Amino acid sequence: MPLMNKTVARPSSSTSPSGRRSSWSAARLALTAFFAVDGFLFAAWVVRIPDVRAQVAASHSALGLALLCISAGAVATMALVGRLCLRFGSRPVTVAALGVFSLAVALPAHTHSVLALGAVLLLFGAGYGAANVAMNSAAVDLVAELRRPVMPSFHAGYSLGGLLGAAVGGLLAGRLSASWALASAAALGLAVTAAAGTALLRAPAARPRPVNSPAEPATSRLSRHTRLLVVLLGLTALCTAYGEGALADWATLHLTDDVHASTATAAAGYAAFAFAMTAGRLSGTWLSERLGQTRVVLFGGLAACAGMATAALAPSVAVVLAGFVLVGLGLANVFPLAIARAGAAAGPQGVATASTLGYAGMLIGPPAIGFLADALSLPAALLTVAATSALAGLLSLTVRRHRAA
Repeated sequence: MPLMNKTVARPSSSTSPSGRRSSWSAARLALTAFFAVDGFLFAAWVVRIPDVRAQVAASHSALGLALLCISAGAVATMALVGRLCLRFGSRPVTVAALGVFSLAVALPAHTHSVLALGAVLLLFGAGYGAANVAMNSAAVDLVAELRRPVMPSFHAGYSLGGLLGAAVGGLLAGRLSASWALASAAALGLAVTAAAGTALLRAPAARPRPVNSPAEPATSRLSRHTRLLVVLLGLTALCTAYGEGALADWATLHLTDDVHASTATAAAGYAAFAFAMTAGRLSGTWLSERLGQTRVVLFGGLAACAGMATAALAPSVAVVLAGFVLVGLGLANVFPLAIARAGAAAGPQGVATASTLGYAGMLIGPPAIGFLADALSLPAALLTVAATSALAGLLSLTVRRHRAA
């Protein structure tokens, strides 16, 4: 099976005597900054959604349709960006995409109709989707160059940026208007893009080297075996993102409506999940090196399944919170490791395909839980998160067998 995204490090001053680059090179620091500012910008927008909704006088259904434009823009862009990364390189595309995303963050606060908001959010989603594919493609190159499973550390940067963006956005909510707050976030995004982009583009880049057997000439077309492997990894990402999206929208409601927690405690429930996911990603490289990536995904999926089943069925607030923490720790590294493997197997095209499937899971999760909650109950609906988490873990065994075939 050809591995289209394997790379060989160019000799540089940061290369150790053994020929292996320093773990925290300028390129890795710059790319981590890109992931962090990506999470910060998205969170800065999320905390201002109520203000923008009031500004455009949108109903719940109209706002929901406008927000779908983010997903539509992202999904429509991801495959194209994969091809652009192959043609121009992942690093230049990363810089360009983050620049577009930073500019787009400021625009929703200047709309005055639902139609205009939807149009702006299409651009917002396109920038967000392009940035995520390009960043992950560049990260896959760096992972191969370092020969260490450091992908979770990049996604930890995204999680930390998101937590910081939500915290800063919440603190500024009563002091700055949405237009000033989002403009400030956009300015920060452009500043980080300029600084980190300069460092990333100047850092010695790995030289792509297709690894093909004599019987398999280099080709831009992926084999059926490779395409199936990428789809399996994309489904793993989808199952994980389904749980993340569901908890983002429904965790607090479960605590208030089903477990009768206070509003403050309910807010702490999602915060506990987010902090646990961040902590899990910070330890992801260490775990992957000691347990192996297949075990990390398998045990993570099963742990998230146990945690979600506990949180959905337990009558105690403390036990539910503990369940959310276990879900966060379990799911933390599944998505980044799935994307990393897809990129290693099929380059930017693999990252784009797996990311698109993963984003679909984020899109499907919240409404699916809502429909099931109306038909059954919210705890019963949340059990589907336990099922998809277990499926994500078990898919790792299928992926391992498929890679060995």
